[in-house]
This record gives sequence, structure tokens and C-alpha cells, in this order.
Amino acid sequence: MDKHLLTEIEIKDFKCFKDFKADGFKRVNLIGGKNNVGKTALMEACFVNVRAQNIKSFTQSLCNIKLMRETLNIFENLVYKKEKLKIMSDMKYSLELMDKMFTKSNINKTFFNIKDEDGIKEYIFQFNQKNIIINIKNFSFEMSKIKNIQFINNYGLPNNHVINSYSYMQKIDKEDLLNIILKEFDERIEAFKIIDEKAQCKVNGSYYEITELGDGAGNLVSIISSLFQCKDGYIFIDEIENGFHYSFLHKLWEIILTISKEQNVQVFATTHSKECIESYARVSKKLEDEDVTYIKMSKQKDGLIYAGVREYDILENSISQDHEIR
Repeated sequence: MDKHLLTEIEIKDFKCFKDFKADGFKRVNLIGGKNNVGKTALMEACFVNVRAQNIKSFTQSLCNIKLMRETLNIFENLVYKKEKLKIMSDMKYSLELMDKMFTKSNINKTFFNIKDEDGIKEYIFQFNQKNIIINIKNFSFEMSKIKNIQFINNYGLPNNHVINSYSYMQKIDKEDLLNIILKEFDERIEAFKIIDEKAQCKVNGSYYEITELGDGAGNLVSIISSLFQCKDGYIFIDEIENGFHYSFLHKLWEIILTISKEQNVQVFATTHSKECIESYARVSKKLEDEDVTYIKMSKQKDGLIYAGVREYDILENSISQDHEIR
């Protein structure tokens, strides 16, 4: 197994997790379970853990997971317009909402806490064995991105992220591959281009912004371009089935399993869909890709959350006996 892959994680005091452990992660990991059981929270904790290489990247990770769903595009526009005071306010709110958290994996150990005593507020960080204490008055609220770690929410990437991710495909002349896949997804789509700094698809001879074509096209472009951007890194995809008809899920998993192997990308994805889970299992068997897991999240009677990890041989056995994976 490649040394950069996240294989285990311990999480404390983060969202729904008080004291949680999971191990046995592979190159591609699909996370299922009932609503509000911690599927997305598990991905977010993994995302923060692998990105926490310094204070700037850690800060951005916490801000991203807070703002990702409801205000991601707004936040990105604020950054683009350099509205510094508003950005700092949003970042401070995001950090202080997560006033305490701990993650430990085979990749990294992170800790964040806020100490507020006698009118003095300090941010306390730990990355691996390095401890850092900063007075809030001296905190810069600067952020930095890690180019090969991407989180895709259930609406896909915002426009400027799509442009950036697509540039990695252009650098290695993979534009035609994306066009072929988009054509398989929707036969009306003739081509994908960046025009006037906007992601657009050509349909029946005219170009339309990708957001006008429904969630599926945007999610597909987001996933494929990110697989190339995140070479030797990580992708986290929330509600991966969003925007896709069940008949396309086999093709989607073929794409993810094939490109993630070629680009050495570790993938974590969540789903609510039985069809998505079964497609995942069948395609991994078809491709004989054993570097996969299905992680079923469940809440115990005592309120603690448990992750049951099923590796390739269990998935294959379930499919061969026509058992329901979920």
C-alpha cells in the first residue's frame, strides 16, 4: 500500500464524534449508513487530518467544512474580491465554532483548542509533535491550499475551482477524455470548455454554463478533473450519486476506480443510495480492484458511532451470492 494513503483515524470532540476510531481504509472508500449518522463528518475529519500540514492549511480546512454547503460560492467570491474584514470574520466564526477537536491517523496527529482565561484568548494548535500557541490578537487568519487535496460537496465545485482543476487535465492533454465521458453521460453534450472564465458545455451547437444543465454534468466534471488535480493526494466526495441516474453509476465507478489507480489518488465518498453501493461492489469485482472498502456507519444504543469496514473479499462474496450490500 502506498505510504501516503490514510489507513486509520481516531477522532475526538468533533461534531457527532466524542470518541471514534476506524481502520482498514483502502485506495477507494465508500461510506454508507442512515441519515445523521456521521458519514460526512467522518470525511471532514479525514480531510482536516491530511490537510493539517501547517496553521494556514489547517485554518482553511476548518473554514471549508463549515462554509462548504450553504455559503461556499459566496465565500469564494469574497476571497476573490479581497473583502478582508468579512473574510476574517467568517474565518474567526468557523474556527471558534470548532473550539476543540482532535484527530490522529497514520498520516498526521492534529489538535485544536481555544483557551480563554482572564480576558486573554489563545488558539492552541498541534500538528504531529509540534505545539503552537497564538494570542488571537496576533493571529493572521491567513490560509493556504494544498493542491492535491479536494473536497467536493453534493453540488459539485464552484466555478473557479472547476477552472483550476480542469487546467490539470489541459496540461496533460486529457480534454478529449472528459468530452467522451460527458457524451456518454448526456448525448446532447458535444464539448466542454472554459469560456469567459466560466465552465460551459456545448449543446446542439450553442454553449451553456454548466450550471444550466443540472447537477449531474457539474458533478461529473468536478469529479473527473479533481482526479487529475489530486495526483498522489486525496478526494472527498459528498453524496456521490447526486445528479446521476442509477443507470450511469456503473460508468461513474469505472471512471473513479480506473483514474484513481492511474493517478494514485485516495478517494472517500458518501452515499444514501442502495444502487450506488451495489454498482460500486459490482464494478470493483469486474475490474478485479481489491483496493476498495465499504464503510457502514451506525449508531449504537449508547449513542456512540461505529464504523463497520467491509473489504473487497466481503463485497465480492455478497455480490456473488446476490446479497444486498447495504
